[in-house]
Amino acid sequence: MAQGNVKAENTDPAAAIKVEEEVAYLAKRHRVSPAIVREIMRRTGSSERGAVEREIQKGKARR
Repeated sequence: MAQGNVKAENTDPAAAIKVEEEVAYLAKRHRVSPAIVREIMRRTGSSERGAVEREIQKGKARR
């Protein structure tokens, strides 16, 4: 019986909407695409604004 990496779906639609609003805000503020913000959130495992902003700044410094 193989079980892959199965994530529990977010059952609270209000929380999902809040996360998407946060993604849109950060994307617009830092002039990056929402997909990049989502990828950073996924990679860091945190949706905390400060942590995501630090990662965005690190990425911009590399360019």
